[in-house]
Amino acid sequence: MSATDNDSRFMRQAIALGRRGLGRTSPNPPVGAVIVRDGMVIGRGYHHGAGLPHAEVEALRDAGKRARGATLYVTLEPCAHHGRTPPCTEAVIAAGIRRVVVGTRDPNPKVPGNGINLLKAAGIEVACGVEQTACDQLIAAFRKHVVEGLPLVTLKLAATLDGRIATASGDSKWITNPTSRRQAHRLRSEHDAILVGTETILHDDPQLTCRLRGGRNPLRVILDGRLRIPLEAQVVTSARQTPTLVLTARSASSDKAKRLSALGVEVISMPSKDGKIRLRRAMRRLGKRNVASVLIEGGATVATAALREGIVDRLRLFFAPKLIGGDGRPLVGPLGVRRLRQALQLGRLQVKQFAGDLFVATEVVKA
Repeated sequence: MSATDNDSRFMRQAIALGRRGLGRTSPNPPVGAVIVRDGMVIGRGYHHGAGLPHAEVEALRDAGKRARGATLYVTLEPCAHHGRTPPCTEAVIAAGIRRVVVGTRDPNPKVPGNGINLLKAAGIEVACGVEQTACDQLIAAFRKHVVEGLPLVTLKLAATLDGRIATASGDSKWITNPTSRRQAHRLRSEHDAILVGTETILHDDPQLTCRLRGGRNPLRVILDGRLRIPLEAQVVTSARQTPTLVLTARSASSDKAKRLSALGVEVISMPSKDGKIRLRRAMRRLGKRNVASVLIEGGATVATAALREGIVDRLRLFFAPKLIGGDGRPLVGPLGVRRLRQALQLGRLQVKQFAGDLFVATEVVKA
């Protein structure tokens, strides 16, 4: 097996470790690292959360003195600046690492190539760009947040094969099977926040939590222009256990807002038009709170608004092998498309099956 093949193999192991940090590290990126000596992995690590040791440090601790003369594989360029923790480059140099293989460079415009330059200046051999596409995907949310100040937005929808999310009467439980629903809960765990509209709360009264063992609950964000959310809603009664944010066009000092606040719900008043909050403004507000990734799980109304405003970066679609017909509620409402050339363009489709359901993952191609 060639050195290039070895590099890819070990980097894929680092990527798998890094994925364990998805949804847990903001405002930092999820990063994985492995240390290899004589073709054997002797150290493993990933970033568990902001303020905690970075992946490289975790891997170096795991390897101990055996790290001297070894090769470090890390999904993202090691940091060279002081933050909540010391620079990783210092730890790598001090440990006597001989070679560093980097998946992708740090996209932070404040630190262009500093980590790689310091390692090279210390006499360490550096290779960059191994499994870069996968490493870029791992830090997609961090990249967008650090460059644009906005969260990466994923729109998740579940529908029948003919694109219906509910019957004409509104019955939608359950369109997809339990395996697909477990995957949807994994998506919740991997995002900083989950966003829905008021109609979802009024119709389904969801918990909006992750019910997987070892999963984490995202920040719950409710778009509620007219502050119609019931005080008895599950997202309200559990707000002291799971952070919940309501974005409204009403005054945050209104009686209803005060009652929600007393129950542990954070209420923020935002500019609106006809009682409707612009999603782009909502994303800007969340970005300022260091929310780097948002999963939109609302119904067709919120999904359509998100697509029309152009805030969606990724689509995650679950299709069940069922047909409801034209009287069912459509996956997405009118997008104002008059000509085919105006249609929303999507990237390469990644397709899987979950116990008979079809799962489609794709990116929205931005103009």
